[in-house]
Amino acid sequence: MAVLLEDIVKSVEQLLKLISKKSQEQSFVDPTLDPVLLVPGIAGSILNAVDDKTGKTERVWVRILGADHEFRDKLWSRFDPATGRTVTLDADTHIEVPQDRYGLYAIDMLDPDMVIGSDCVYYFHDMIVEFIKWGYQEGTTLFGFGYDFRQSNRFQGTLDRLASKLESVYTASGGRKINIISHSMGGLLIKCFMSLHTDLFEKYVKNWIAIAAPFRGAPGYITSTFLNGASFVDGWEQNFFISKWSMQQLLIECPSIYELMACLDFKWEHVPLLEIWRQKCDTDGNSTIMLESYSPAEAIPIFMEALSINKVHFGGSDISLPFNVEILKWANETRKLLCSAEVPNQIKFYNIYGTNNETPHSVCYGSEDVPVSDLRQLPTLQAKYINVDGDGTVPVESAKADGLRAEARVGVPGDHRGILCDRHVFRILKHWLKADHDPFYNPVNDYVILPSAFDMESVTTKEGLQVTSLREEWEIVGDEQDREENKALVGSIDVARVGADKCVQEEAHATVIVQPQNDGKKHVELNAVSISASA
Repeated sequence: MAVLLEDIVKSVEQLLKLISKKSQEQSFVDPTLDPVLLVPGIAGSILNAVDDKTGKTERVWVRILGADHEFRDKLWSRFDPATGRTVTLDADTHIEVPQDRYGLYAIDMLDPDMVIGSDCVYYFHDMIVEFIKWGYQEGTTLFGFGYDFRQSNRFQGTLDRLASKLESVYTASGGRKINIISHSMGGLLIKCFMSLHTDLFEKYVKNWIAIAAPFRGAPGYITSTFLNGASFVDGWEQNFFISKWSMQQLLIECPSIYELMACLDFKWEHVPLLEIWRQKCDTDGNSTIMLESYSPAEAIPIFMEALSINKVHFGGSDISLPFNVEILKWANETRKLLCSAEVPNQIKFYNIYGTNNETPHSVCYGSEDVPVSDLRQLPTLQAKYINVDGDGTVPVESAKADGLRAEARVGVPGDHRGILCDRHVFRILKHWLKADHDPFYNPVNDYVILPSAFDMESVTTKEGLQVTSLREEWEIVGDEQDREENKALVGSIDVARVGADKCVQEEAHATVIVQPQNDGKKHVELNAVSISASA
């Protein structure tokens, strides 16, 4: 029966693949653009499992149909502290990242067979489409770098591949330096590479733009991931996808996850806590209930106790998967490296982070009415969150604290993955990449100011008064609609000044008129006059 179901799943996949084929024609190519390399975050690359005996290749991340079974068989792994590498449990399988479309295939749609509900597996898809509209061309000015996200962000195998990718992009674009755009954990990967291979970073990179990067960790998200697992998709698609438990067993052995824990030496405005309502009994049998709070460092023994009996059944045997202290040691060294990184002088760094979403920061288990008596119960309990501002995964405080010399840091209302297809982000990127040729755009406030008129005149009257008049007009281009009635807003300003010796007196009056938005533009007019007199 299992074989028949698998055949049905594969047949459906092939059918969906035929239905979803779309022609992609590019009508415009801008030869003046510098190349862009897109780098995803955790779980943001297609991974293929290759059978070493038969050579058969099968996509195991991401797939919706038949996902959980293949995921456990081909992706579950163990960390080797001697090499720093995470190794697949199946000794006859190795993991590869497909390189089709100059690396873009692996980070575009993570399940290319999906038609219904395909948004849930989009990654850089919308951004790639947008860049092509701007005149970027795959293989000449647009590239992708997918990687095995189970590995550490300083895993030498990944860094070697990134070095080769930068060299190939540089060559393919005719010797132009590269704009790197990273998302989420991809920012930590780039920061590690920049620190360990500064010479190559200086040679090949022009600008680095980090989006939604957890520079100081994603405390609430990672705490609940260790104890309860994680869901990659929301909504009805979860029924066809990888279970939270299966995901948890993978991530417990992934150094990349430990590298996303709360940074221990960062001075948090609000320290992220693990809180537990505990029930304890003294020697006399009297029980007490109290709320215990643990800082990031103090929470480690809690993780160890909570996961002390965690195990999976694989290949006919039970394999113990407790909280891995060896990985924690490795991750602590990675965080030291990240804290010491610096941006080379000739390279510009930009930071875009998500805001306006409730983001898990501290995590609480149990309640005063239903306390926790055994920490090993935690993986079966529902976590409650104390939220802060962020993108739903990474707190603003963490994302802004890059510790680098930044040209700009811009907050954009958006969630962690949705920010990759946000109009504001596209507009900002277009400006920073000089793909819009618009010197008047203000990415911090996301509008364009176009001066349309300027006139200033100064005269001296017979009475000796100095009279200066000024008239200036602008067009402000943006998508914000007027919430008030479509009436012009009129304001006035009056100022006066008397010199310290009372020899000079000045007065000025200005009127500002803001016309309601029309065709996406607001018209602003300033009229001012100043009069000065000497006694």
